[in-house]
Amino acid sequence: MVQHIDDYALIGDHQTAALISRHGSIDWLCLPRFDSAACFAALLGGRDNGHWRLAPKGAGACTRRGYLDDSLVLESVWETETGTVKVIDFMPQRDRAPDVVRIVEGVSGSVEMLGVLRLRFDYGRIVPWMRRTDGHRIAIAGPDSVWLRSEPEVHTYGKDFSTRSEFTVSTGDRVAFVLTWHPSHEPRPRLVDPYDSLRSSLADWRGWAARCRYEGPYRDAVIRSLITLKALTYAPSGGIVAAPTTSLPERLGGVRNWDYRYCWLRDSTLTLNALLRAGYHEEAAAWRDWLLRAIAGDPAELQIMYGLGGERRLPEHELPWLEGYEHSAPVRVGNGAVDQRQLDVYGEVLDTLHLARASGLPAEPHAWNIQTALMDFLESAWRDPDEGLWEVRGPRRHFVHSKVMAWVAADRAVRAMAAAPELSGDANRWRAMRDAVHREVCEKGYDPERSTFTQSYGSPELDAATLLIPRVGFLPATDPRVIGTIDAVRRELSEDGLIRRYTAADGMDGLPGSEGAFLACSFWLADAHHLAGRRKDARALFERLLALRNDVGLLAEEYDPATGRQLGNFPQAFSHIGLVGTALTLAERPRAD
Repeated sequence: MVQHIDDYALIGDHQTAALISRHGSIDWLCLPRFDSAACFAALLGGRDNGHWRLAPKGAGACTRRGYLDDSLVLESVWETETGTVKVIDFMPQRDRAPDVVRIVEGVSGSVEMLGVLRLRFDYGRIVPWMRRTDGHRIAIAGPDSVWLRSEPEVHTYGKDFSTRSEFTVSTGDRVAFVLTWHPSHEPRPRLVDPYDSLRSSLADWRGWAARCRYEGPYRDAVIRSLITLKALTYAPSGGIVAAPTTSLPERLGGVRNWDYRYCWLRDSTLTLNALLRAGYHEEAAAWRDWLLRAIAGDPAELQIMYGLGGERRLPEHELPWLEGYEHSAPVRVGNGAVDQRQLDVYGEVLDTLHLARASGLPAEPHAWNIQTALMDFLESAWRDPDEGLWEVRGPRRHFVHSKVMAWVAADRAVRAMAAAPELSGDANRWRAMRDAVHREVCEKGYDPERSTFTQSYGSPELDAATLLIPRVGFLPATDPRVIGTIDAVRRELSEDGLIRRYTAADGMDGLPGSEGAFLACSFWLADAHHLAGRRKDARALFERLLALRNDVGLLAEEYDPATGRQLGNFPQAFSHIGLVGTALTLAERPRAD
């Protein structure tokens, strides 16, 4: 039985991640990478599309669960009529092969346990060939091989192609299961000790969390979000995926189902800022370096997103054998928005590299050459229409946010040359561009009758992205045009106090139906309130957002106030970046009172 999106917890090894339900079932796992095909895909189909449940026999949801200290080691506890048992789930940092470790511990009394494993490669489509050797169960199909090592006896059943284990744990008992993926053509993978791995995983996570230098209010929430961002980092390259899932819907039963297992440039400045301010300079440098590698090439071909290692081709296709989460079809793999033109990414890249330089990250020799090439292209391209930040699948427009970010690009280039005169470039030309963009946005992107910036030139529609205007320095937060925009967004885009991305009548963006409140935009409103001196409003909204996290502190992309459910891919990096950024902002003195 697939659960609500926000009923899942996350485990991972910095290269991929799994989602585990309250019922003790791993319903989503892609091996060996975030963007690989899933071997457990029940989340987007049914149990026959792959899952692994380990729980007391006949039990439902766990009594309680949580992460052990500041880690990504999950502990789920069931209190039954005959006793209490807990299951500890985690993925050790890998040497080569990815492992999923599940340890069952008897707490009190005696509890009968049942484990059911259904491996289905290629997103739940392929039933592997199972065999037994040297005390292991081995599942093989094509390039994939999974080895299951278990202390309790397991049996394979051909009727439903499952591997099952039934055993009893009493007080003090500990039994372990280890599932390991490796290429099917290679020799047996290295075997890990589950108990040593548990100790080292806890020590690694605690040591990492202890590096956080933020000591202000909401520290626990900040640490949990930072751990989540670390879990969404692909360690070999330093890239951070938007989410570890695909096709979790923005509207139940709808078609707004996208693959988020890639790295978006739109997240770059906010991500770097959060990492630097929290004290994670090593991770910030890795993200900066990933960015520089990914964007290298013709500035005219800058993409809005890239693969984990900087791959450019992310072709989108559908998986018709999966019915979709709660019948939200189609299920998509790849993302066609990769081919969109979004001019705001130039500003986000220039802002990110400016922040990296100003924060003292080790200099990258070619970074400035890349920035000047981007500016040379943007000088003429900024006047063109684009698809905008939200990847609207409709006609191109002159989006206000895109123009503002073009201003950011020119502003950061000018400021960089002022701080480091040895840098080569035409500061006067870029200064003139900056002034021209600012003048045009204020003339064409502002509605004086409603006292608000709009989504695009000549449009009555609003866009929550205009809340970023004071944050990027385009206008001060106390400017009447900014105050008017904050008030208009809160008035017209609010649903039960939370903020939608934009004015979205059915079909306005080329797609049927609507969506929930976008959590990152709600964090932006809290930031804007604080910068404008509305500290009580900012704190009240932030605490409302904190209350939307699930029981283990995770947030999806969106929230539906009508049903009280989180929606969209989960957990969402953008939401957790917003949480960290707002917590850090609230700890600062506002610019006005």
